Amino acid sequence: MKAIEWAYNTMPKTDDKQLPVMALEEVKKARAFHESFPQYTTTPLAKLDQMASYLGLGQVYVKDESYRFGLNAFKVLGGSFAMARYIAKETGRDVSELPYSVLTSDALREEFGQATFFTATDGNHGRGVAWAANKLRQKAVVHMPKGTTQTRLLNIQKEGAQVDITDMNYDDCVRLAAKEAAETPRGVVVQDTAWDGYEEIPAWIMQGYGTMAMEADEQLAAYGCDRPTHVFIQAGVGSLAGAVQGYFANRFPENPPKVVVVEADLAACLYKGAKVGDGSIQIVDGDMQTIMAGLACGEPNTISWDILKNHVDTFVSAPDWVAAKGMRMLSAPIKGDPQVVSGESGAAPFGVLACIMTMDEYKELREHLRLDENSKVLLFSTEGDTDPERYKNIVWEGKER
Repeated sequence: MKAIEWAYNTMPKTDDKQLPVMALEEVKKARAFHESFPQYTTTPLAKLDQMASYLGLGQVYVKDESYRFGLNAFKVLGGSFAMARYIAKETGRDVSELPYSVLTSDALREEFGQATFFTATDGNHGRGVAWAANKLRQKAVVHMPKGTTQTRLLNIQKEGAQVDITDMNYDDCVRLAAKEAAETPRGVVVQDTAWDGYEEIPAWIMQGYGTMAMEADEQLAAYGCDRPTHVFIQAGVGSLAGAVQGYFANRFPENPPKVVVVEADLAACLYKGAKVGDGSIQIVDGDMQTIMAGLACGEPNTISWDILKNHVDTFVSAPDWVAAKGMRMLSAPIKGDPQVVSGESGAAPFGVLACIMTMDEYKELREHLRLDENSKVLLFSTEGDTDPERYKNIVWEGKER
């Protein structure tokens, strides 16, 4: 059985110029935009008291994104807000002037017309972009990497997007989407990974993800928890991790929670960067055949990387069995706790937390993080059973694929 690996953050700090991307005022704008959707509700924050006690922790909270807009994943928060910000910029408005009712109106359609939003996805991001394009009366083109399941393709097709499964890995799909957008009149690439010269839209996507962090923050307060001591967050390109880390670093500048970033071991580009230790970007290539499809990304978002290397405590590389363990434990809670239906990418951080707290080989990491009966741990289950057959295979049949 492959082991969990980790690297403490010893990278040199930068001038932290990307942290203002996740300023609380920016996140509030995204939250107000999402609240304008008729489909909006705050997703649940599961309080797992019995599990916390079993693991030897004070409190454990899991934000359950399987309820987000009926799409079974959090990703739509980023794509929809980026589209709104793009349309706002093109029409000379502030995004606060473009709630859902205005964006979907005949008047705006007449003024703005239609753009075509291109993206690459393993499933959740593309589904969110397709759904938002459909609702906002825009077009979407979605490319998916090889190994993507038919279920995830069909979910995107149902939203009216043009979609295909390519014979490329995720990062090459991103390049294809960017190339096609550049060649298409009014073509726009909506990707949560940033590179030199492509930073504005990824920053908007990160701000959209901030809605989820802000909701969780308010829900913790309602439970009587003033702030989490630890946040475990998963990473593919690192946009979500940078958004969550950025939100909490801005929210608690004097006393931020310890943040642990969890990646799939076959796509652990951030962990590799932390291990090298000089702050440089490290890239993972190849097929990255992990069950954590949402984390199978080998090239970091440059904006997020800057935030992460300034603020994250520890980077973790997790094998597939850890995600599977997390899925099973959340699906079969200890009596008295709510169930969380969490997909492969959603459950990975909880699987890592459970291993750290219950397995002797991770005692050093447990002690380094000071995880004990006083700890208040926040995690984000970023997706539900987005591929129901695979979910059943893992949770019911005990398989790892």
